[in-house]
Amino acid sequence: MSDFLSKTLDRVKPSPTIMISAKAAELKAAGRDVIALSAGEPDFDTPDNIKAAAKAAIDAGKTKYTAPDGITELKQAICAKFKRDNGLDYAPDQVSVSSGGKQVLYNALMATLNPGDEVVIPAPYWVSYPDMVLLAGGTPVVADTSMQTGFKLTADQLEAAITPKTKWLIFNSPSNPSGAGYSAAELKELTDVLLRHPHVWVMTDDMYEHLAYGDFKFCTPAEVEPKLYDRTLTVNGVSKAYAMTGWRIGYAAGPKHLIGAMRKIQSQSTSNPSSVSQWAAVEALNGEQDYIETSRPVFQDRRDLVVGMLNKAEGIACPTPDGAFYVYPSIAGCIGKSTQNGVEITSDEVFATELLEEEGVAVVFGAAFGLSPNFRVSYATSNEELTDACTRIQNFCARLK
Repeated sequence: MSDFLSKTLDRVKPSPTIMISAKAAELKAAGRDVIALSAGEPDFDTPDNIKAAAKAAIDAGKTKYTAPDGITELKQAICAKFKRDNGLDYAPDQVSVSSGGKQVLYNALMATLNPGDEVVIPAPYWVSYPDMVLLAGGTPVVADTSMQTGFKLTADQLEAAITPKTKWLIFNSPSNPSGAGYSAAELKELTDVLLRHPHVWVMTDDMYEHLAYGDFKFCTPAEVEPKLYDRTLTVNGVSKAYAMTGWRIGYAAGPKHLIGAMRKIQSQSTSNPSSVSQWAAVEALNGEQDYIETSRPVFQDRRDLVVGMLNKAEGIACPTPDGAFYVYPSIAGCIGKSTQNGVEITSDEVFATELLEEEGVAVVFGAAFGLSPNFRVSYATSNEELTDACTRIQNFCARLK
């Protein structure tokens, strides 16, 4: 039977974050006391004005097929958002709407990559980036960052990673999984490198744009360096900013010929995203933005709680992220120690497995994101659960010998 399946499947692996979340749910269903810190979605409900817009769309019969890559009204709202928030001018025919940000990225890679094409991906990275590149026939080139640089790619590292075969840089700020955010000055250093390599395009994943804390100010590559406008795909969505993960609406803006190619692929795969979700997204972008302003300080308080508690755990060092709702602590101080059951902590995957087994806390091991020895915590849950989970992590680390 294995001969029946495509050999492309040999190049990719299932999403570790989804697998771990499913394992946590399975243990919970079996009666285990499990706290899942693995899923990357806000715990808040979708705002009422957005839900009302979806209900109104249903009542108005807006439940038919739409244009393959989105209704005009949503594309106009996206253009207004880019102008309002990022100072970027796009026309509706430069916009693509898909069933989530993941499909936007996948469409772009499928539309542009040929065998041998390389895509530079800073690590730690969102788990799906390398596998999407592989599915599209390209070659991921991982550029490791470090905790010493705040998990940020330096200009020298980017320069070293670029070859004549490089087609894209995938850029994510604030980052999943580290929460690292690039200042305008830091981003300018990277865009200066890209200006020297006109064959390299930028695919920028801005999904966590509105989750920026303290003095950190979000900016996006085409905003920082307008000369890159014609070779930048600016990707965003409503999932994180408006607690709409299940509505599945992602979008991007870029050059017309790229957007047209992405439209062609989508027209022969999923066709249009949910019509009702599109109308909800119109309200999300055009309506009151109160949710963003009220949720941001809640996430910042949770960040501070988690960072403070994890830094009190023996063998763990947890930097303070600039945005998103993740922390990416190092467990370098735990490597080589053993659990009470005699299991040696040889990797972050072993650490995460034993933590779930002994304490019922589900986290995602760092190897899934391409940089070890670390693990990712999503703090998109209540202070009560976070306090309980971090206490359990402290207890687990204290028992390691």
